[in-house]
Amino acid sequence: MVQAADTERTAEASAGADEALLRAYGAGDPGAAQAIAERYGPTAFRFALRLTSSRADAEDVAQEAMIRLYRAAPGWRPEGGQVTSWLYRVIANLATDLARRRPAEPIEAALVLADGTPGAEARLMARDREDALSRALAQLPDRQRLAVVLRHIEGLTNPEIAAIMEIGTEAVESLTARGKRALTEALAGERQALGYAEG
Repeated sequence: MVQAADTERTAEASAGADEALLRAYGAGDPGAAQAIAERYGPTAFRFALRLTSSRADAEDVAQEAMIRLYRAAPGWRPEGGQVTSWLYRVIANLATDLARRRPAEPIEAALVLADGTPGAEARLMARDREDALSRALAQLPDRQRLAVVLRHIEGLTNPEIAAIMEIGTEAVESLTARGKRALTEALAGERQALGYAEG
């Protein structure tokens, strides 16, 4: 119970900081634009990459989402929801629109590794796993992919996902369960090649 209260307080503090940052940008604070880019840009790109499976498309989607965030900043109202939830929704819509205009061409997803990471073999194995996941995600229907990425990669709760996708929590549970099952099936034949022990 205490941990849940602490998590809720942390989320409220983060939301307050997000809103303050947008208000500062709207008021003309010269450092706020850079702070917004640093705070949300990497998240926007990572999420867009999971939905599009293409670095070029992800860059385009993330850039457009950030432009929309800058435009929305001066009139931002807290009752509009959390900034990150708003950003996820915009990215999901942009990625869906892009997929409707033309089929995505999956290319190798970039895996950024920090200094001091394991050796070349471990990096190659991690990259192979990332690529396999990207390929499997690309095979899912759009709504399943969105729900799975938000839940199992971005770590959002079902109610947060429901708000972003504008559906009920039971629908979120169904989409994530079906998506996870489909991913498991798609990756089953690659377990040994990806270095996962059988069993």
